[in-house]
Amino acid sequence: MKQLITHLTALLVAGSVYAQHDSTDYFTSFDGTKIYYEVKGTGKPILLVHGFIVNSSTWKKAALYTSLQEAGYQVITADLRGNGKSDKPHEAAAYANDAEAKDLIGLLFHLGIKKYDVLGYSRGSIITARLLTLDKRINKAILGGMGTDFTNPDWPRRIMFYRALSGDSIPELKGLVEYVQKSGLDQTALALLQKEQPSTSKETLATIKKPILVICGTEDADSGSAADLAKLFPRATLASVPGNHNNAASSQQFANVVIEFLKR
Repeated sequence: MKQLITHLTALLVAGSVYAQHDSTDYFTSFDGTKIYYEVKGTGKPILLVHGFIVNSSTWKKAALYTSLQEAGYQVITADLRGNGKSDKPHEAAAYANDAEAKDLIGLLFHLGIKKYDVLGYSRGSIITARLLTLDKRINKAILGGMGTDFTNPDWPRRIMFYRALSGDSIPELKGLVEYVQKSGLDQTALALLQKEQPSTSKETLATIKKPILVICGTEDADSGSAADLAKLFPRATLASVPGNHNNAASSQQFANVVIEFLKR
C-alpha cells in the first residue's frame, strides 16, 4: 500500500488531471483495471460509494445527489470494479487485498483531491470503512445502512451470498440470483466481490478518530445493529430516518441529516 501511495503522489506532482465540473471518464487503477467515474458540481469534494448489485448511477435517483450539489459540494461517484461500466475481472485475486479501496484512493489522487468527505451505503459502507483505515485525506465519513456484522471476516450472510452467486442452491436467495441474471449483471464478478469482501475489526474501527455519522433506516436491520456500530467509533453520531434497507437512502430526510452532519 505504501508503494501505491508513493506512486500515486508522484503522478499527482507530475500534473494529473484535476476534477472538472460535470466530467465523466475512466481511470486506470493500480493493476490495469479501468474504473468508470463521474464528477458533478463544484465545491468541497465528497465521494459516494455505492452498494451491492447496483452501480454509481443509483445515486442519481436519490435526493442526496442533487441536494449535495445545491449545498456546495462536488459529488464524485464511481462504479466499483465488477459493477456498471467498470471492468469486471473474473479472477478472485482481482478483488482481494482492498482492491476496491485502492481503486478509489487512486482515483482521488488522479483527480487531485487533497481532502474529501466520503459516504458509503450498504456494502459501500464496508468499503468506506477500509478507506478510513487507509487514506488520511478523509475529513468526515458517513456509513449508511450498515451495522456491526461486517466486522466478522466469516460473516455468514456474506458467505451465503457468495455460495448462491456461485451456483449453490440457496432458497432464500433464489430471487436475488434470478434478478442478477435477468438484469444482465456479471454474476461471476458479483460472486467474487462477496468472496473477497473485506472486513474491518471492531478494534480497528475503535482507533478511527474522524467524525463519523452512522445512519440507518428505522426498518433496517439487514446487517446488524447500527447503534452498536456507532458505539465503536470515538467520535460517532447515530441517526435514523424512515425506511428500510432498500429505500432509506433515497429520501430527502436522509439527505438533510447527511448535509447537516457535513456542515457542522
